[in-house]
Amino acid sequence: MCASMAAFTINDTFMKSVTHTLPLYQAIGLRGLIAMLGLTILALATRAFTFRPNRRDAGLILLRSLADVAATILFLEALLRMPLANLSAILQSLPLLITLAAALVFGDRIGWRRMTAILVGLIGVLIIIRPGTEGFDRWALLGVGSALCVVVRDLAVRPLQGQVPSAIVALGAAVAVSVMGWTGTALQGWHTPTGWELARILGAGLFLIVGYLTSVAAMRHGDIGLVAPFRYTSLLWAIVLGLIVFGDFPDGWTLTGAGIVVAAGLFTLWRERRLRRQQA
Repeated sequence: MCASMAAFTINDTFMKSVTHTLPLYQAIGLRGLIAMLGLTILALATRAFTFRPNRRDAGLILLRSLADVAATILFLEALLRMPLANLSAILQSLPLLITLAAALVFGDRIGWRRMTAILVGLIGVLIIIRPGTEGFDRWALLGVGSALCVVVRDLAVRPLQGQVPSAIVALGAAVAVSVMGWTGTALQGWHTPTGWELARILGAGLFLIVGYLTSVAAMRHGDIGLVAPFRYTSLLWAIVLGLIVFGDFPDGWTLTGAGIVVAAGLFTLWRERRLRRQQA
């Protein structure tokens, strides 16, 4: 999971760097080709293409793919205009939002302790965004929108049948995001990339594939309650890479809000693991 978070954040760093000179949707489209190629090879190697989803599962995969498209657009539009660490801090609220959404959609039970932790975590997000103050960055709202789309994306796969290959699910999203990128490129126009720009796109695509593979391995073979908290290492990577590559460092309010969000998320994960042990 630590390797996965590092890979995803390095991918984000490459994309933020290259979109300073290359149109955003063209970068998405080029990266999408690399991701599609890698995931297609994975699907072929695991014989995932022999699986035929029923209409219900196909609809859920489509919903997940569309949510992934929306999340990608909002995230990269925000990433282009705000510091990497600040955007990463907002996305640390995902475990809390997913827990809350699962209760609303699937009827999962949430005790008062976890509900309190979720509310505290959302207060942390407000501290990061600081609406109505001089420190307010309107692009942070795109980050919040991206997080909500990720919640839809992740909840969409929950009702999928267990035999649906992960490679097919991921490939569907990669195809949808790539199509969106090339559609945007047709509207924005083509910019002939330099060798250095292509190298960064290649790096983004490769690290995106690595992030996906290591994340799946961690969640399938590790104890989820033990593995999940290590998702928060992405914030450390974002702070370090943001400082080294872009010279950005989050202010005290952002660090305070991020600390509150992470602490609330860790408490929620700890509480969920404890409840599972009691039920076992």
